[in-house]
Amino acid sequence: MTDTRLESKLGFDKIRKRIADRCLTDYAATRVAEEGFSSDADIIRRRLALTDEMRLILMFEENFPTTGYIDAIPFLSALEREGTCIDILSLGKLKTVTDTIRRILHFFGSIKSGIYPQLERLAAPVHSFPEVQRRIESILDKYGDIKDSASDALFEIRRDMRNKEAAISKRAGAILRKAREDGVVDADAEVTIRDGKYLIPVGTSAKRKIQGFVHDVSASGKTAFIEPAEIIELENEISELHFAELREVQRILLEFTDFLRPYLGDLLAGAAFVGEVDFLMAKAQTALDFVAGMPVISDDGSLSLRKARHPLLEKALSREGRSIVPLTVTLSPQKRILLISGPNAGGKSVCLKTVGLLQYMFQWGMLIPTSESSELPIFERISVSIGDDQNLEDDLSTYSSFLTDMRELLATADEHSLVLIDEFGAGTEPAAGGAIAEAILAELDRRGAWGVLTTHYTNLKLYAAGADTHVINGAMLYDAARIAPMFQLEIGLPGNSFAFELARKMRLPESIVKDAETRVGEEFVGIERNLRRIARNRRVLDEKIQKIKHTDRNLENLTERYQAELEDIKQQKKAILDEARQEAEKIVKGAGKQVEKTIRDIREAQAGKEQTKAARQELQGFLGALEEHKTRQQKTRDEYIDRKIDMLKKRKKTPAPAQEQVKSAPLKVGEKVRVKENGLVGEVSKISNKSVTVIIGNITSTMAPDRVERISSNEFREASRKVFAPVQQKVDAAITERKLAFSPELDIRGERLADALDIVTHYIDDAIMLGVGSVRIIHGKGTGVLREEIQKYLRTIPGLSVSDEDIRAGGTGVTIVKL
Repeated sequence: MTDTRLESKLGFDKIRKRIADRCLTDYAATRVAEEGFSSDADIIRRRLALTDEMRLILMFEENFPTTGYIDAIPFLSALEREGTCIDILSLGKLKTVTDTIRRILHFFGSIKSGIYPQLERLAAPVHSFPEVQRRIESILDKYGDIKDSASDALFEIRRDMRNKEAAISKRAGAILRKAREDGVVDADAEVTIRDGKYLIPVGTSAKRKIQGFVHDVSASGKTAFIEPAEIIELENEISELHFAELREVQRILLEFTDFLRPYLGDLLAGAAFVGEVDFLMAKAQTALDFVAGMPVISDDGSLSLRKARHPLLEKALSREGRSIVPLTVTLSPQKRILLISGPNAGGKSVCLKTVGLLQYMFQWGMLIPTSESSELPIFERISVSIGDDQNLEDDLSTYSSFLTDMRELLATADEHSLVLIDEFGAGTEPAAGGAIAEAILAELDRRGAWGVLTTHYTNLKLYAAGADTHVINGAMLYDAARIAPMFQLEIGLPGNSFAFELARKMRLPESIVKDAETRVGEEFVGIERNLRRIARNRRVLDEKIQKIKHTDRNLENLTERYQAELEDIKQQKKAILDEARQEAEKIVKGAGKQVEKTIRDIREAQAGKEQTKAARQELQGFLGALEEHKTRQQKTRDEYIDRKIDMLKKRKKTPAPAQEQVKSAPLKVGEKVRVKENGLVGEVSKISNKSVTVIIGNITSTMAPDRVERISSNEFREASRKVFAPVQQKVDAAITERKLAFSPELDIRGERLADALDIVTHYIDDAIMLGVGSVRIIHGKGTGVLREEIQKYLRTIPGLSVSDEDIRAGGTGVTIVKL
């Protein structure tokens, strides 16, 4: 089930986009778009387990590969047709993909079996391709070019090319030196290479003194660029070698493609596996960003969300420096519909949307931001009525739209449905609206549907308070003293709208507020007052009960702990006494020996003053050594405890998500990148130590690796759509007017040369701007200077062809310019 309206109402479309934006491959982005809501427990359990295992890998496993994820299925699928051949760029991509498969499989092979069972099962049927990798390594170098050693013939061809290029360079240098000696070229002239041709710059007056072909003329017309005839033959031979090189490279690629075809089935499966891992990584990275965990599928069908947070709202609040208030909701088969009431802007709709979004994420297979002890049932459908769907074209008002939602909702509602209705019954006359809402609520209750509804109607609160219904009230707590919402949900009590309190806070005149209280009647005010009193008493009672339970629990824990500690103390006491006894015996023996030795030394020395002092110092040293030994033992114990505490602290630290590691990792051929300076996006085709070659549209650009950054497949598509979008032409009215007044014929006879060139310059500019196909310039024959200079100027403008008019229509007196 994929319902775009439902996803939009719940906000899941934004969750889906966040995940897609983290995908590195088109395969993974497509998986995100096509993955649907499921009501199969096994499918949900497997999706959650795969995502949770990947989350743990990204958190704790540094050796798991997070780069090298590129699309390979498109070019591999094309190779299944006979006669097709892999190209060099695709060969580089295949090298990247097979290496990524190898690294992933090596990771799962290097860890203990059973740690990540679902991912291990996913990787089990996938194979690595050592022979394919070996063949690619023999063909491609580390920069993505064909190696000279890819074949013997290619080695010889390239060697001959290098030799001949060296010979051409040497010969061109010799011709240039000779021309300098003869004074044909300037002393500072150098050989110029244009389009692979070795050209010598020669003055136009001396261009016939060097035999060869004129390939170009400078803008001033004073310098001609000549390719000497002596090296033309060598260049022709090099051109033949270039063609031979292309044919040999094509033969190598065809041969490799034929070798590859038997592996295509397994390679396609491997490429799909890489895309699947990329899809799971995107889900896991998003889960880490949301601080999400894996809930449990409920056994008894109850719904229990503990410390749930709306992920999108939490992100929005964090940007403002505020924190979200976690939500705890419990629904059971006995009380399966929660009716939330309370003041406006108190958080009723947020609670409803949080339950709906997290339930949808759960059944889509996404981890959710709650405590991992949360339990959720599985519904076959989720029905919503949130927001205003009024439509003038369909003649739908706000209330008509609500009734349309109710009709569609009641058509499918049963015990397998989750119903979410915001502002239940609002939009029409309160008495009638409340009655219709109560009837719909009673029908949903009768059918066994589950739901979360928000309302202000007192009759619905009274219905939920009935003992014979499966509906339970819920109140959004409000601080009456500060007249401010607390954004906390209290289940079991109806909420108060606090309309009169809010009116007083907003400084509405007291006379009007009192008049309103009189008009609404003492009964309504009494109900509201009693609701507040009940809520207050209930809260005090709950606090006392919780305090008693907490005290009992503490007493039990203290009793158990003291009992355990008493036993532990007894054992420690025995161990300490035994150890102390043994150490005391050692000390006594050692001290006794030391005293005996001291006495013996004193007697032998006949109690000389110096000897007695030395003996006493020796005894003091012995006692000091005993104290040092004791201190060292205590220090060793302290260091051991400190080490244990540090280890525990490290375990508690959660590693940062792998997104930054992915962006900073070395680039690979086939990955998508963005140029930092201008935002242009492209695909990596070659990599070297100091540069990276990127294909941007139809342009190949080489730049330093630090000028680009890795991006996801979605980012690449979005940027490509913006950068390479068709140009929208907008024609100014003034240009249209000039086009209508433009003449395709210009007469400049009688003008001076400088004035004529200026007129022609502006005329050609207008012709180019207006998109004119061709024009005629009438300059007359005369001495021919005007014709020669104008044509010389026109030939410097790219994209123009210049010729004389047909002799019958003016000949050399008219120049035809085609744009």
